[in-house]
Amino acid sequence: MNDRSGGSRNNASGVRRVVDGVVLLNKPAGITSNGALQQLKRLFKAQRAGHTGTLDPLASGLLALCFGEATKFAGELLDAHKSYRATIRLGESTTTGDAEGDILQTSPVFCEKNAIEAALAGFRGKIAQTPPMYSALKHQGQPLYSYARRGEVVERAPRQVSIFELELRDLSLPDMIVELVCSKGTYVRVLAEDIGASLGVGAHLRALVRTSIGPFALAQGHTPEQIAALASPDDILLAVDTLVQGLPRVELIESDEKRFLQGRTVATGQPGGLRIRVYGPAQRFLGIGMTAQDGTVQPKRVVAAPASA
Repeated sequence: MNDRSGGSRNNASGVRRVVDGVVLLNKPAGITSNGALQQLKRLFKAQRAGHTGTLDPLASGLLALCFGEATKFAGELLDAHKSYRATIRLGESTTTGDAEGDILQTSPVFCEKNAIEAALAGFRGKIAQTPPMYSALKHQGQPLYSYARRGEVVERAPRQVSIFELELRDLSLPDMIVELVCSKGTYVRVLAEDIGASLGVGAHLRALVRTSIGPFALAQGHTPEQIAALASPDDILLAVDTLVQGLPRVELIESDEKRFLQGRTVATGQPGGLRIRVYGPAQRFLGIGMTAQDGTVQPKRVVAAPASA
């Protein structure tokens, strides 16, 4: 049961309740990730919630929202590979690197498809990106966008990211649509700008859709309107352990369940150096741990024990 308080989402009191699970949201463009999170948090009357990687207001697509105990495991998706479908406008550079900024420069676009394909090939693999000024990265305690809005430029060190796939899907100059799979920390706005620079015409990101996060696909997502229309939105909550489904599974005997939940090492008989997901004898998800060479497992993140435990 996802609602450990036993209350109903539609109770008239408006009292927040304990909700545990994951919602795959199809975020519309025009709203911030935090705005979408707060909207769903109110809808579920949840006490605690967080998301697993920001989408810019311009962007739409898959956003995984974690409620209650699931927030402890949100890092599993923060580190996951992500896929996008990006529309890039060639021949126009903007102040923000996307369609929300003011146009800085325009250039005629006479790029042939083979030249674009060759440019894209240069961005596959490990590349260096300089974080944009219009981003939430902190400098001396302030987000970079605060400096940008004041017209200030802060020196930023390039960061290495990985572009695992980058393919041209449509070309209707001056726009092109690409699909990519990338590592965490990749700025698709910066990638669009860098592709434009490599072609000598400049570019900005016109539209962006996140199509997957780790094992989850956009087709699994629900729009805010779809969720609000459900008689019981709790029915779409995915279990907390959905976030760690890629880890090996280990089940503990009853006497070790409480020890594990207390953060104490228990025996598993597994080889050392493994990150594992751990369950009790009643198939209850207990958390994740790291195995040692002696066959024991050290808890790393555990769920809250039941009140009766």
